[in-house]
Amino acid sequence: MGTYKCCIFFTRRFALPDATTPEDVRTLFSRFSGGTPYMGVDELRRYLAATGELDGDGGMDVAEWIVDRVLQGRSRTPRFGRPALTVDDFHNFLFSEDLNPPIRQSKVHHDMNAPLSHYFIYTGHNSYLTGNQLSSDCSDVPIIKALQIGVRVIELDMWPNSSKDDIDILHGRTLTAPVSLLKCLTSIKKYAFVASPYPVIITLEDHLTSDLQAKVAKMVLEVFGDILYYPESKHLQEFPSPEALRGRVILSTKPPKEYLEAKGGTMKDRDIEPKFSKGENEESAWGIEVPDIQDELQDANKVIGRYVMPRKRCR
Repeated sequence: MGTYKCCIFFTRRFALPDATTPEDVRTLFSRFSGGTPYMGVDELRRYLAATGELDGDGGMDVAEWIVDRVLQGRSRTPRFGRPALTVDDFHNFLFSEDLNPPIRQSKVHHDMNAPLSHYFIYTGHNSYLTGNQLSSDCSDVPIIKALQIGVRVIELDMWPNSSKDDIDILHGRTLTAPVSLLKCLTSIKKYAFVASPYPVIITLEDHLTSDLQAKVAKMVLEVFGDILYYPESKHLQEFPSPEALRGRVILSTKPPKEYLEAKGGTMKDRDIEPKFSKGENEESAWGIEVPDIQDELQDANKVIGRYVMPRKRCR
């Protein structure tokens, strides 16, 4: 006869503490459920009609569909005589992105007439990568997707191609497969303002020779034409507002090495400083900054076009 060992496994279940349903939600639930612990399809329909989500006396199908979806999302569904929501179910429905999405403003309601440096800017990083930074493909598709969801800053890393006669966009010194600069610029122009009318900023990380830089300049002018923004002055008193820059494309990059050398400078960020006329300072050019971020901004280089531009995030 064989020998057997009996192993007993004990399992423990950990339940997350129940979040307390807000009192105003409980009051609303009680009002439409008639003071009972459950809200049926008809009661939910009355609530939806009262809030303007349904027109007229119809909507039973909509209410029934919502109840079914909420009950399907439960980890454990108790059996009632009829499908109905508890107060917690109703709370979950109210804050469901799928079943009760938030009301979104169709238009920007903020004041967009302050200098551009006063806003957070929705910024992309390595906008051309389809995957990881070491071995993925580079493409204009991620750029298009970013612009379609409202990203306003697109980053392009420019490198000479294998024959040194054209410009590739890729993550340098990695195995990423390149995409052409022209393709990226063309896609940016096509999709720049599908989600927002406010300016698109193209950040160019430049690893090119002077000949290829000249080729980029010509390419940019041909692609963007009149929508390319040019500063009215080399020494701006303050940045233009998003409203003033509607429908415009802004380039943000370092000045060419030859330009800096002619001015006695270097390519190091710390040596690229804006110049102010007599009586001016950096604060007067930027405007009065919000106190709690002033310290963070005072050491940042800010370049518009060939001059300083903020690297903030905005919507």
